[in-house]
Amino acid sequence: MHPAFSVIFLTTLIGVGQGLFLALFTAQSYAGFGLLHEQSSGFYALGSLLSLAFLGAGLVASFFHLGRPERAWRSATQWRTSWLSREVIVLPAFMGTVALYGLFHWLGWRPVLLTLPTGLPVDPTAILGVAGTVLAFALFVCTGMIYACLRFLREWHTPLTVINYTLFGGASGFTLAAGYAAVAGSDLAGFFAGWAMILTGLALVGRVASLIRNARLKPKSSLQSAIGVKHPKIVQKTQGSMGGSFNTREFFHGKSKTFLRAVKWLFLVCVFPVPLLLLAAGFTDGAGLPLLVAFGVQYLGLIAERWFFFAQANHPQNLYYQSIA
Repeated sequence: MHPAFSVIFLTTLIGVGQGLFLALFTAQSYAGFGLLHEQSSGFYALGSLLSLAFLGAGLVASFFHLGRPERAWRSATQWRTSWLSREVIVLPAFMGTVALYGLFHWLGWRPVLLTLPTGLPVDPTAILGVAGTVLAFALFVCTGMIYACLRFLREWHTPLTVINYTLFGGASGFTLAAGYAAVAGSDLAGFFAGWAMILTGLALVGRVASLIRNARLKPKSSLQSAIGVKHPKIVQKTQGSMGGSFNTREFFHGKSKTFLRAVKWLFLVCVFPVPLLLLAAGFTDGAGLPLLVAFGVQYLGLIAERWFFFAQANHPQNLYYQSIA
């Protein structure tokens, strides 16, 4: 498939925003149970604002993928059958929840609404945090299923697609949270860095598993089955036209195998070992610079990973459109 950078930025940016929110509410939950020090309301408010910035940037990027942006609202009308429509609905709902979560922290409006049998008080930010967590994971599922539900693109049609989208978003979000905590002078930098290393390690396992699976895939179709001729040797000389077309532009990346291999190793290095080393350095001393660099390197690697994810998918129509002339 032809990788569209609007979709690449959409999926990676909202993944960071989702992961960052999950990191903030995880810290609040730990503090509620007395496992971490309670942070100031401003810490959660500014963190929510940063999460919204990434979510908003991803939403803006998505409009560049639309031929008629003024009709974008129609994409939500097929929610009964379309994962894209469900994503279009869940994303603004999640953004609204994050905005309220940050606003309530900023205003300090945290009256105790009820007390659990364990004695744990529940305030509006806790309820919004739980709702945001559910919506964050729902958004991961919707985004991943847009691609995993396509049976004819076998590289995507696997549960690993949804799993990897979730793990990459969580890893990048917790990595950013570690850098944010260090810059804000919070003692949570090590906590977030530790979780970021765990999620990055899990993401490495998931992505390597998908690479191994895709490398073993064997095409179900051939030129013989496509045209109904059983001759053992069929060679295509032309596709019937002398120039490119929508099919040749949108369903094939046009890059060499060497280029694809280089992109694969680029993201494998930038997403996993380099950030892990930098996170380990930040985990020990809580320094902000290595943690911020870890996020920057990892995010650049995620852009390469998402490009490879789209480029690796081989559309069946390329059996016919493999030669222009």
